[in-house]
Amino acid sequence: MKSANTAFALGIACLAIGMLGFGFVTTLAQAQDDTVERGEQVYDYWCAPCHNPGPGHPGTQSLEVRYSGTEIPAVLMERTDLTPELVKTFVREGVLSMAPFRKTEITDEELDALAAYVAQ
Repeated sequence: MKSANTAFALGIACLAIGMLGFGFVTTLAQAQDDTVERGEQVYDYWCAPCHNPGPGHPGTQSLEVRYSGTEIPAVLMERTDLTPELVKTFVREGVLSMAPFRKTEITDEELDALAAYVAQ
């Protein structure tokens, strides 16, 4: 009987740990969703005016010239090769005709969210 009680207790313990793990994963997934959502807001405010598709968006037009004759899209949100680290570098240091953004404009937390959004 003692081994049956031990097995039952172990089973309950494993179930509890599994449920906690699921809750942790669910919390992480929600945090990631929140981060990406915040990144989209940062993008819409700071990046979209220059990087949305179509005429009148100087960032996209500049990248059209830069990537002419290649398969790399000029529209940032169509790119699949941008890592969060690369996005952060471009934002903080600038590139081509794009000026860098200071931490007083885009905070480090906002930059992390933006990078997660653009790189997804």
